[in-house]
Amino acid sequence: MLDTLIVGGGLSGMTVARSLHQQGRSFQLVEARERLGGRILTQSASVGGKKANFDLGPAWFWPGQDRIERLISELGLGAFEQYASGTLVYEDERGRVQQGQGYASMQGSLRLRGGLSALIEVLASDIPAVSVRLAHRALAIVPFPDAMLTRTEASASGQMMEIRSRRVVLAVPPRLAAANIDLGAAMSALQIELMASIPTWMAGHAKFVAIYERPFWREAGLSGDAMSRRGPLTEVHDASPHEGGPYALFGFVDVPANSRTDAAALLQACQLQLVRLFGAHAVQPVELMLKDWAQDTLTAAPSDRAPLYHHPEYGLPKYLSSLCDGRLLLGSTETASQFGGYLEGALEAAERCVSAILK
Repeated sequence: MLDTLIVGGGLSGMTVARSLHQQGRSFQLVEARERLGGRILTQSASVGGKKANFDLGPAWFWPGQDRIERLISELGLGAFEQYASGTLVYEDERGRVQQGQGYASMQGSLRLRGGLSALIEVLASDIPAVSVRLAHRALAIVPFPDAMLTRTEASASGQMMEIRSRRVVLAVPPRLAAANIDLGAAMSALQIELMASIPTWMAGHAKFVAIYERPFWREAGLSGDAMSRRGPLTEVHDASPHEGGPYALFGFVDVPANSRTDAAALLQACQLQLVRLFGAHAVQPVELMLKDWAQDTLTAAPSDRAPLYHHPEYGLPKYLSSLCDGRLLLGSTETASQFGGYLEGALEAAERCVSAILK
């Protein structure tokens, strides 16, 4: 029988898997997607023989977030500071553009060279491939006196499996687990309702990236930072790689999730806004990218379509802290008490789960 089953192959789940492997513990990781990384998603683009990676999910971490900095150093990866040199652009609700209004809100934040998927790739290389099942959905978790039984389904074939383990780590957002996994035998209705009430971080977001051969905004003395009260992008930042090209601007879409039904029209509107903000050089991007996380059913539950106007107060609620006598552990970033919602929070939650398992 397995020591631990990990449900979810995002940063938290993979960190738990790597730590258990290093400790010689038996484990299996099941991931519903056909890839690892969860909300970490990096896409490549090539221009003139130069290739760069762009993060369509989380992109930043910050000095003082010791776990992520330590992990990046341990894995031999490199970080660089978010580009913020130059003037900020501001657009009012009428589309009037001004320069020099406000400050670069992400100045001082850090990004990973090669994009955050580089972190996922190195973590994956430290985990035995035989211990990972992709495109495998967890359907139900049932506690028994001697084991936890998890029923899973292979997405492609529909083949059902039953996995027995001493414990289960749910390294997926609580709201998604409550919506997609039958937990009725493992939790009370009140506990499931509590899980469903926890917003999934960034699940309602859509991220737009425009890729260019040269950083014309930098050449004009602009940082690439822009704030807009008109939209459809509410804020824009430089998304270029550490050095070389191609270069990019990215923005967060401020159109409500239920109104984002025409991706082509949204891409066009975002591109036109970049022209308003940064001038005629923005007219011809080499490539446009759009990732609407609210349309991704493996990230967002229907209730996640409602916009978040502030960072939720995350953490592990008392009534979810000792499920099935400690044999069912919640390990997504939303359960982190200090850095909930961030990459650091995913590592914080993973650390708590590993500590509980090893005890």
